[in-house]
Amino acid sequence: MGDTVGALAFWLAMGGIGVAFFIGPIGQAFARRISGDKVDPTTGLSTGEMNAERVAAMEERLMQLEAERHQLEERVDFAERMLTEARKEPRGLSAGDPE
Repeated sequence: MGDTVGALAFWLAMGGIGVAFFIGPIGQAFARRISGDKVDPTTGLSTGEMNAERVAAMEERLMQLEAERHQLEERVDFAERMLTEARKEPRGLSAGDPE
């Protein structure tokens, strides 16, 4: 029975070390290596993380462009209203009318 408990303790310890190994930074580096995910040495980010940051930056830029487009639409609508009102107002003296 003593050998069985010792063997069980040994394999539990090995399992715990194995889990810690694969969850920790060594395991993450190993997983990146297997998946082919490259790490940029200047930023320390993997290509997947850089792509996520790039997508976030592009989404923010898209939101800015949509806001600018909305402002331009409002300006065009205002200009159209002003032109319509100017056409509705009676004209003053025409070029051929004497004063």
